[in-house]
Amino acid sequence: MSALPRIPAIDASILDATFKGFPGTAAPVRVDGLAARAWNILREDVPFPVAVIRQSSLEHNRNWMRRFLAAADARLCPHGKTTMSPQLFAAQIEDGAFGITCATVSQLQVYREFGVQRVLMANQVVGRQEIAFVMAELARDPSFELYLVVDSVAGVERLADAARASGLARPLRLLLEVGMIGARTGSRSVDAAGAVIAAIESRFPWVEIHGVEAFEGVFAANAEGERSIEQLLALVLEVAAIARRSPAATTTSPWLLTAGGSAYFDVVAARLGSAAGVTDATVVLRSGCYLTHDHTSYANAQRARAARSLIVQSLGEGFRPALEVWTHVQSRPEPERAYLTAGKRDVSFDLDLPRPVAWARPGVDAKPRTLDAAHAVTRLNDQHAYLTLPWDSPLAVGDLVALGISHPCTTFDKWPLIYLVDDAYTIVDAIRTYF
Repeated sequence: MSALPRIPAIDASILDATFKGFPGTAAPVRVDGLAARAWNILREDVPFPVAVIRQSSLEHNRNWMRRFLAAADARLCPHGKTTMSPQLFAAQIEDGAFGITCATVSQLQVYREFGVQRVLMANQVVGRQEIAFVMAELARDPSFELYLVVDSVAGVERLADAARASGLARPLRLLLEVGMIGARTGSRSVDAAGAVIAAIESRFPWVEIHGVEAFEGVFAANAEGERSIEQLLALVLEVAAIARRSPAATTTSPWLLTAGGSAYFDVVAARLGSAAGVTDATVVLRSGCYLTHDHTSYANAQRARAARSLIVQSLGEGFRPALEVWTHVQSRPEPERAYLTAGKRDVSFDLDLPRPVAWARPGVDAKPRTLDAAHAVTRLNDQHAYLTLPWDSPLAVGDLVALGISHPCTTFDKWPLIYLVDDAYTIVDAIRTYF
């Protein structure tokens, strides 16, 4: 049985042959009726390629993150853009998430349709329609909490003017965004951040400071990148100390120090947490990829995290890869080359190519068998994966191959429907995404 929270609107939605991975010969079914069909991936009960999340790995990852947060004395506001799945948002909130992080107002519209009540907007909101939606939602629902980031006087002015024009009954919650030269958005210095603070003070009470935000995930995973992260977090703390004394700083809500993507959240928790008591701050991390992890990029990040963090070491086995894309061998025209029925439309390829991790022969194998490192995807077309393999590989036309992915974000956005499966690869639930 699925352990995901139930969302009535999604439970009542209909799955049919218009969804990739749904059998064209099957009658449509409500999401909450899917498990009763007991379809199994290894029996080819659904068409391929097909994306699945292994339930046992998902539950392991949820539990691991809960234990890490307790040990690090931090909160999590996971980035929802990773999955854009309200069911997974609900699971994260059930696990104690501070809220859900958002990248665009289009994403925010989905969040609000499914009742997410606290959102951290990690991108600047500057457009007319985007600002109009923000003001309308804040006016419509007094219990909705939204944190917006700003890094310029112009950005403050646009938001404050809109709040005044709309007659908003409460201040906009602003986070000062800081960044590094050559990196992404954010004020580059204490002086630049000071100008933003002054702009907020001049427009108080339409806008109010609620903390400081940054994103460290733009830096390379090497010694130089780690030094840049330390410099960025030092700037966060320096700006926070100044902003906390501002007359425009909140006195009624949590004061936030927030950063932490999916690679360096341990560093952020340690560095910001060590100084949080000075400003009575709540440290908020924003990792989104931990739920499903991956087989390459975040697997590498996990090894680095385990090497540097005593807390991580104390928690035992780290995240397990939960997301797989299953495909068929469609051709083996050369002794050391086969072609799979999945490609750029099905798997991530922005950081690394997918990695073959398992295979099964329908009608023979009741569970997958491991594929060794001699099997490698070397190229993708839209619907083909080029698989290099040894001449004596057992793979034959019609066999099933599981592709482990790198960077889950850009696999999720290819699948409106992802199956949740048990360890026997029987489908126990349907996960909907809304990109």
